[in-house]
Amino acid sequence: MPKTRTFIAVEALDEVHARALQAIDQLRTAADNVKWVAQDNLHWTLQFLGDLTDSEMAEVCRKVGRVAAELAPFLLAAEGVGAFPSNDRPRTLWLGAGQGGEALCQLQDDIEKGLADMGFRGERRQYVPHLTLGRVGRGSHGSTELAQRMSQLADFEGGQMAVEEVAVFASELTREGPIYTALAHAPLESRG
Repeated sequence: MPKTRTFIAVEALDEVHARALQAIDQLRTAADNVKWVAQDNLHWTLQFLGDLTDSEMAEVCRKVGRVAAELAPFLLAAEGVGAFPSNDRPRTLWLGAGQGGEALCQLQDDIEKGLADMGFRGERRQYVPHLTLGRVGRGSHGSTELAQRMSQLADFEGGQMAVEEVAVFASELTREGPIYTALAHAPLESRG
C-alpha cells in the first residue's frame, strides 16, 4: 500500500516570507556547505508525521481541521537568526518567532494532542517555533564566518504575518530537494 511522507505546518507568508529570503541571502556567502530551503518551501513546522496511508492522511486532515477550527487567527512576528544545536555547531539554521510565538506553541500543542490517539508521539524536546532557512551538510560543522554572521543577525527583524490556517503537506524527496504539496488547509476559525 503506497504511503505519503507527511507533515503539518504554517506556510511563511507576506513580509515574513520576503524577510526569510533576505536572511538566507545574508547567510549564503558565509558558508558553501549549506542546503538552503527553496523559497516555495518556507514554513513553520508544527509536527512531522512520517509515512501515512491515504486513510491515515484523511483522518489526520479531519482532526487537524477540528483543532484549527477551535483556535483564533493570530499575528506572528519573526525575529532573530540562530541554529540548532548552537551557532558554533550549526546543523539547522533558522529564523525565530517573537510576538505570537506562544500562540504558535499552543497551536502545535493542540495539534499534537489532537493526533495522539492515532499513535503519533510528540517530540521529547520542547517545541521551539522556528522557520528553517537551511541545513549544514553532513560531516561539516559550519564555519567561523557563518557563526559570526548569525551573531550579527541575532536581532534580525523578520517581519509579521497573519496565521489564519494550518496545512497538511506531502513531502516528496527528490535529488533537487524536497517538493511539498499541500493536501489540506485547515482555517483557524474561533472568534473567541
